[in-house]
Amino acid sequence: MHEEKIREDGDLSPELYKVARQKGTEAPFSGEYWNNHEKGMYHCAVCGNEIFSSETKFDSGTGWPSFTESANLENIELKEDLDLGMNRIEVICKKCGAHLGHVFNDGPEEKGGKRYCINSVCLNLKKSG
Repeated sequence: MHEEKIREDGDLSPELYKVARQKGTEAPFSGEYWNNHEKGMYHCAVCGNEIFSSETKFDSGTGWPSFTESANLENIELKEDLDLGMNRIEVICKKCGAHLGHVFNDGPEEKGGKRYCINSVCLNLKKSG
């Protein structure tokens, strides 16, 4: 299996650098994947780590790609985030440390109640079939 190399910070687009390295957020309804319905596996845009499956993607109405669970919990880290005066849980790529977004407890109850709210710019979809 070919393992992807972690991209150097200088190789990241300004938008990806702002979100992944400076914990920024892309504008809602602006990212490539917020309304994408293609099947496949979403990987970290910085290092290629497998993060989310399209099978768990749903329309949360928030304007960001939302997932009910990670494809592999060993590939992400969840960390308390008290920035901006809010108490949130940050989702971080365990392989490269990229900030991906946040997880909230307002997802579909029948799918476990989680909503992983992820910035499109931090994702690359590898389509299946």
